[in-house]
Amino acid sequence: MTTSLRRAAALSAVTFLGAALLTACSDDDGGGNDASADIVSACSLDSPPTSAAAPPAEGTAEKASGKVGVILPDTTSSTRYELYDAPLLTQALGDAGIEADVQNAQGDKNKFASIAQNMIGQGVDVLIIDSIDAASGAGVEQEAAAAGVDVIDYDRVNLGGTAPYYVSFDNEDVGRLQAQTLVDCLEAQDIEKPKIIMMNGGTDVDNNAVLFQKGAHSVLDPLADAGDIEIVAEATVKGWDVENAAPAFDQALTSAGGDVQGVVAANDDIANAVNGVLKNRGLDGHVVLTGQDASVEGLQNIITGKQSMTIFKDVTLEATAASQLAIALIQGTDPADAGMTLAPFEDPEAPDHDLQALLLPAQVITQANVQDIIDAGALDLDELCAGIEDDCAKLGLS
Repeated sequence: MTTSLRRAAALSAVTFLGAALLTACSDDDGGGNDASADIVSACSLDSPPTSAAAPPAEGTAEKASGKVGVILPDTTSSTRYELYDAPLLTQALGDAGIEADVQNAQGDKNKFASIAQNMIGQGVDVLIIDSIDAASGAGVEQEAAAAGVDVIDYDRVNLGGTAPYYVSFDNEDVGRLQAQTLVDCLEAQDIEKPKIIMMNGGTDVDNNAVLFQKGAHSVLDPLADAGDIEIVAEATVKGWDVENAAPAFDQALTSAGGDVQGVVAANDDIANAVNGVLKNRGLDGHVVLTGQDASVEGLQNIITGKQSMTIFKDVTLEATAASQLAIALIQGTDPADAGMTLAPFEDPEAPDHDLQALLLPAQVITQANVQDIIDAGALDLDELCAGIEDDCAKLGLS
């Protein structure tokens, strides 16, 4: 990779708390050839880029009484909702003595609205909602406000809405972490002027996807402007519908002449679809590929060398923070007095929207630190390594 790319990548990494001190991403001798066949996807970084977001305050919510309704959006845009969010929110609220009603709208906006109406009618004190899209979420918020029910936007913000609170990860930072890790992994292999394809998530329905895209561009655009990388194509998987991912990537790859060294895939499901197309082209395992959500499939692809990284958003932090905020609202306690640091969050769709956000840090996972997922209790070894026990053993996972 060129000296200017190393310099630009180093400057971009200043936005993170730690510098990227790299080891080789592979056993490849890094001859400086930009052909994808000379790249391996498997990537290890001694010190991966770290999040700029501050960790949440330590603390445990006090016991309270009340009822909280939680509405999750679907089971298709990510595996996280059933794997992590539903059980963690149920447990965090239940441990504090709160009655928790956690439901999933299964991608149906009418069902989402119906669940909300029923919860409001049953007298919930707080609604925690992760909406399918901003417009339908904003509609629910208006109904809740009219009934005197506090609303917390969870994970996805409803632009143009009325909710006073938003709990999520720093999603622009997530995009920066994805792009910076991709750059670092390519740099460690001495790839000259790599060609990059960006596979964005549902920017048509989800402001988080817009922020992921913005964060990634903040790293990649200066490098492209300097001539050190080339963004050869960019596509959107509309609605986060993974069925659209492979056709969208196939078209993007064709438009790039089949020549690509790095793909910024917005999440693990998209990355897996990208891998399918790469396999058909004889390129699987030879393109640096990002992901997000630390799904079982995504992590297994990292362990077996088909994917370079994922973003681990420890949903325990998010579920705990949202639960603690809901409990504070039920108790009439100022969130700051409960140890939570909230900051204004700009809503470009509604400049007068007084929205306070609690944004959490995310973590880069490569082959070097998959063990962190196990240590965090997010997945156990047997679940993670089912069918790939030998590959796990090679990484020393335990």
